[in-house]
Amino acid sequence: MISFVLPAHNEEELLGETLTAIRAAADAVSEPYELVVVDDASSDRTGDIALAHGARLERVEYRQISRARNAGARVANGDRFIFVDADTIISERTLRAALAAMDAGAVAGGATLRMDGRVPVYIHGLLAVTAAVMRRKNWIAGCYVFCTREAFQAAGGFDESLFATEEIAFSKAVQQIGRVVILDEEVITSGRKARSHSGWDLVRLLAVFAVRGQSMLRSRKHLALWYGGRRRDESR
Repeated sequence: MISFVLPAHNEEELLGETLTAIRAAADAVSEPYELVVVDDASSDRTGDIALAHGARLERVEYRQISRARNAGARVANGDRFIFVDADTIISERTLRAALAAMDAGAVAGGATLRMDGRVPVYIHGLLAVTAAVMRRKNWIAGCYVFCTREAFQAAGGFDESLFATEEIAFSKAVQQIGRVVILDEEVITSGRKARSHSGWDLVRLLAVFAVRGQSMLRSRKHLALWYGGRRRDESR
């Protein structure tokens, strides 16, 4: 069985579209599957939307992506996990490629990312450089992570001391267990953060990281890009 695990905080706007896309892809590959939505301290209709789309709902009060993902894995029944962010659209082609990779012996992997809508020009360059580095190092982008249950457990899941880049730590851990692949097939993730935050927001984030180093990643205090109040995406 495939377990799709979706961490979600106040995702009423995009969650339904994501779940619909997952269902369409999973139905097309004709394998048993389940949808597990981890509603992490939402104050909107995230939970209601998850239930309306037939998902199993796990409610937590963590406000931490790594812990929310792990909470979903704990209640999941599948022997293969696919972690999908609530603002990310997957296709049948990408799902088939992920399953084929695991059938061929890969223990984990990710996909090529594309952002929806219009984003600032500098974001395209930043994404291209980031994608090249991550592919070279076999680091998995967090919006779409697939792995076997066995590999997930052997790696100890996502590092709960981290509030960001937990998928990089997970990538390094599973590389010690077996083969990790980054698919050429795409997933489409929301470009809302790129549209609603300025380049100066990114510069400030990098400046804090330069001063504080990795200790910055162990608290949500300086990670407003992930944990700050959601800004309106005028493109939708």
